[in-house]
Amino acid sequence: MTENDETTDDIVEATYCALCECGYAGLTMQDIADRSETSKSALHYHYDTKHDLLLAFLDHLYDSFEERFATDPDADPLDRLAAVVAEALDEADDEERRDLRTAMLEIRAQAPYDDAFRDHLDKFDEYIAAEVREIVADGVEAGVFRDDTDPEALAEFVVTVFDGAHVRSISTGRLLSATREHLAEYVERDLLADADREVEFS
Repeated sequence: MTENDETTDDIVEATYCALCECGYAGLTMQDIADRSETSKSALHYHYDTKHDLLLAFLDHLYDSFEERFATDPDADPLDRLAAVVAEALDEADDEERRDLRTAMLEIRAQAPYDDAFRDHLDKFDEYIAAEVREIVADGVEAGVFRDDTDPEALAEFVVTVFDGAHVRSISTGRLLSATREHLAEYVERDLLADADREVEFS
């Protein structure tokens, strides 16, 4: 790893910590510098503004996001769909993760007014949608899902459910497990070709 890579990793980790602790609105370059081995002036050398730094942070998150949501194309389509749901609606009792989700919601709130944030965030949704589309198409071909299932429409539905579940969880404390259960019921009732097969998203 080069010195530049180490600096980037340090800045990204500091941004993550500062974003979790301070939220988007209260976040400053000094907050990030305080949690980094990089000075505030050095931060400004790499990134002109907090906005530029957060865009770089979203790029870094996306790289790990792809790894987390990728599924084995040779696995059973229902198992692959269950893996995506489990990852997207993970309810681990992790305060730092909840703080990050809250901060990410604050960034999402800026997206209607900021094309760069909107474009970056859209990549996350589109990756999940593409993964679900492929899983459903494979499942239809394999006879796991009903042959009248529209992969495109279902993918958009699932992504919308994920986004809405996170907003409700952060805003009202509603458990993500409730959404997992409702999705499982929907898939079992309306998607599976085999009516006797049970679905569990845990």
